[in-house]
Amino acid sequence: MANIFSPGSSSLFSLLLMIVLPISSSGSHVHAFSIEEATIRDIQRAFKHSRLTSRKLVEFYIQEISKLNPVLRGVIEVNPDALYQADLADKERRTRARGSLSCLHGIPILLKDSIATKDKLNTTAGSFALLGSVVRRDAGVVKKLRKAGAIILGKASMSEWSSFRSLTAPEGWSARGGQGKNPYVLTADPCGSSSGSAISVASNMVAVSLGTETDGSILCPASANSVVGIKPTVGLTSSAGVIPISHRQDTIGPICRTVSDAVYVLDAIAGLDYNDKATGKASRHIPYGGYKQFLKPHGLKGKRLGIVRNPFFDFPIGSALTQAFESHFNTLREQGAVLVDNLEIANVNVILNYTTSGEAIALLAELKLSLNVYLKELVSSPVRSLADVIAFNQNFSNLEMIKEFPQDIFLAAEATNGIGDIQKDALESLANLSKNGFEKLMKENKLDAMVTTIADTVPVLAIGGFPGISVPAGYDKEGVPFGICFGGLKGKEPKLNEIAYGFEHATKIRKPPSVNPGKSKENA
Repeated sequence: MANIFSPGSSSLFSLLLMIVLPISSSGSHVHAFSIEEATIRDIQRAFKHSRLTSRKLVEFYIQEISKLNPVLRGVIEVNPDALYQADLADKERRTRARGSLSCLHGIPILLKDSIATKDKLNTTAGSFALLGSVVRRDAGVVKKLRKAGAIILGKASMSEWSSFRSLTAPEGWSARGGQGKNPYVLTADPCGSSSGSAISVASNMVAVSLGTETDGSILCPASANSVVGIKPTVGLTSSAGVIPISHRQDTIGPICRTVSDAVYVLDAIAGLDYNDKATGKASRHIPYGGYKQFLKPHGLKGKRLGIVRNPFFDFPIGSALTQAFESHFNTLREQGAVLVDNLEIANVNVILNYTTSGEAIALLAELKLSLNVYLKELVSSPVRSLADVIAFNQNFSNLEMIKEFPQDIFLAAEATNGIGDIQKDALESLANLSKNGFEKLMKENKLDAMVTTIADTVPVLAIGGFPGISVPAGYDKEGVPFGICFGGLKGKEPKLNEIAYGFEHATKIRKPPSVNPGKSKENA
């Protein structure tokens, strides 16, 4: 296991929280460049002007991890080869090697610990049961990132087994990673299961990360940590090599600090992967020229946006959330959007109930089937089935904290026996709820997107494999962030990108957290 506190360079500790480097953008004009909060475009501009190297960038991030991670627990491992990859990227840039002009070339990226890498890093979903297991190949999205020249900085922590082991385990907790903390308010929920990906980006331990989502695991932590998360249409990005819950709902997407950065990453990871059949159909949605062409400051003009107030905006009258979202609605109108208000989704209360909708029944069976296949395909592993994982947890109950957080979901999944009549009925129910609910709402009202809060709305998008983007929308009176979500029909990422970028450009709400490691350690 890589040691997350090994900097790899003695000069690293001379770096300050903020590296300020002179950079010229117009010949004679010189201004300060800060790695903290820097976007991909900022970093690439610094590379171009020889004011920053990938090695310095990786050293900075490792330093921030060594300082902040003991409190925030956003990173589970640092890649011991990260500095080697950085040196290679610097060499390619100097020699103008093929691919060195890619926007992700030389950019460090953290991957959720459920995304496989064929290197010295572990892929464990936060569990000791998979520590030391060997994957057959890089995950499909990792292969695309390497092709784009990205540096795999390490693995982000996560809710263990993507929050699918225990009903009582807190969001952001895993046996390997410990309890992830919200960098804005340490006692606040960081949300999950891609908690570490969002925590690390928000706190400037990295600029770019990948998360995965089955039902809310990108959109919710992005909202809770004041960053941008894109949940792509299922199949738009490959789920091959990712520890699964449900191939019907699983999707992999970027978590970054800006919409533009997230879109650059989406461009790199979207597309066909022969190891994931779902990408064959979904990749047809990718527009010629990619997604970055839809980063338009005035992208809201003419867009039809639907608002379902009940139950998604059912806040107390006069509350801070009510005031914030009413202000955002006015901003959307001022930017040229057409708001279609007071809409209703048929059977929305059923959709939002995991039991009555059939989602829980379907996911339990799908988890056992898909996880067993994943584990059997590993080159080597201490566990080869869900039953083996359950036994491991029982044998190492102290290590996995089984007394505190029982494995009730795992036990329920293990009790299933494939896709029988009950599961087929559940799947049919989900398809009908989606078709007669969200799809009907969008088509009948000719909407480009539905605008919602995050907390209770994610099942609407999850059960149908629909895309969504979360953008920072504000902070409550305690300083806890919240986001706004734009959701659309399958393949409508171009419209969602325009809308999200337009909103971000008009509001510029995100601000970095103030984390004091010395003070925080006492309260962590």
